[in-house]
Amino acid sequence: MPKPQRICLIGAECSGKSTLAQALAAHFGGLWVPEQLRVFCEQQGRTPRADEQAAIMRVQFDQEEQAAAQAMQTGCAYVFCDSAPLLTAVYSDHYFADRSLFDCAHALHARYALTLVLAPDLPWQPDGLQRDGEAVRAAVHTRLQQALQTMHVPQIEVAGLGDARLQAAIEAVETLTC
Repeated sequence: MPKPQRICLIGAECSGKSTLAQALAAHFGGLWVPEQLRVFCEQQGRTPRADEQAAIMRVQFDQEEQAAAQAMQTGCAYVFCDSAPLLTAVYSDHYFADRSLFDCAHALHARYALTLVLAPDLPWQPDGLQRDGEAVRAAVHTRLQQALQTMHVPQIEVAGLGDARLQAAIEAVETLTC
């Protein structure tokens, strides 16, 4: 049985990661791993402190490992990861001027067969604790692009609204089977 391929969906806040990851998992019959930052904020009722960033990154990794093991057991071809440890490192840099998570995040990112970089082209929508505004979304997107440029990983930008965005993501994932 072939090993499931991990697909990372990464982008700044309000770029549609969760919606698209769930839609891709449904389309391909794969598994979806939720973004652990969102889970943390919902459970704690607050955003994380600087000293909690590494733990969030570790939980994201652990959840992805568990989903990959489940996919292997059930024969799922794909695991769609809503965000990645790299985004936690970018947020740590942006909010706390802490670059200490980048080395680990870069090493962990090599596990993904493909990174879908979501363009910040969706209409802005506030979402409780996690979203600070369009200016932060633009700044985080720029930092994320800079981080990805230093890495040599397969990546495809996904843009567009609604069905066009989903179709672009489906076509990107299908490049893995060509």
